[in-house]
Amino acid sequence: MPEGVSRRLRSGLSAVLTTFSCLLVPFSALSAWAAYGLADTGRYVTTMAPLAHDPDVREAIADTVGDGIMDEIDHQMDIRVTRGTVAPFVHDAVRSFTQTAAFRTAWNEGNRAAHDAVLRALREGDDDRDRPVTVDLAPVTAQVKAQLTEDHVPLAARIPVEHTEVALLPAQDLGRLRKGFDVLEVAGFWLPVAAVAFAVAGIALAACRRRALTATALGTALGGALLVLALAVGRGLTLAGLPDEVSHPAVGAVYDALTATLRTASWILVGLGLTVAALTWLTGRVTRRRRPNGPAPTSQPQPQPPTSVEA
Repeated sequence: MPEGVSRRLRSGLSAVLTTFSCLLVPFSALSAWAAYGLADTGRYVTTMAPLAHDPDVREAIADTVGDGIMDEIDHQMDIRVTRGTVAPFVHDAVRSFTQTAAFRTAWNEGNRAAHDAVLRALREGDDDRDRPVTVDLAPVTAQVKAQLTEDHVPLAARIPVEHTEVALLPAQDLGRLRKGFDVLEVAGFWLPVAAVAFAVAGIALAACRRRALTATALGTALGGALLVLALAVGRGLTLAGLPDEVSHPAVGAVYDALTATLRTASWILVGLGLTVAALTWLTGRVTRRRRPNGPAPTSQPQPQPPTSVEA
């Protein structure tokens, strides 16, 4: 094969592999974050723990649990005429409870239990026996009831403590989510491996490896920037799709906490890609400056004087 054709073929194949590598960068980061970040109970609980101090989250929980307690009171005790009198005490008690160490402990344990339940349903569930994944709010109600009783709030001792289950995943969606989760766990490992393999192969095959390395680095930075943009757009769409009764600031705080690691990884990709591209460009300039401008002069043989020939 002629050298010119071989060079063009290598350059074309290198460009294709580099393009695939850069396209896989944002998807690799996203799948790895979901498979090894969200799917790990310990990391999930650690990520959610600071939200127990967030005022928007605490206010949303106070409203949700307080309304649930009042609904139980109305349903079982039929005291609607005194709702306006009791409701402020209930909500104040729940709000006060969210500022205690007991609430932070309950928050962490509740997140751990909910995460374990979701993972168990996604990994070990049976389509024929699928049930909704729920979390029980009865322990929170019991602690609020005890606090109201200590404060001598009227009718506090009669507040029913029922096993109030809040659905996390509906049963009809479990089959579809389980298949998606299986794909995600596989992609979380193989997509990053494929991205690195394509990048290495593209650089190795390139006729000009310095140029291929620069293109790969810039493509990586672009992939990270697109992922940052996707996270911002996803946050806006998530908040826009919420019902009016759901606290938008609280959901925004949860979204930011869950995506913090992915957002950091995205910015690392941007910084790393731009740094490698800049270093490659600078080393190329230094190399060109040190290289002589023209071909080195070759030494010419000195002419020898004619020798006299004696007759």
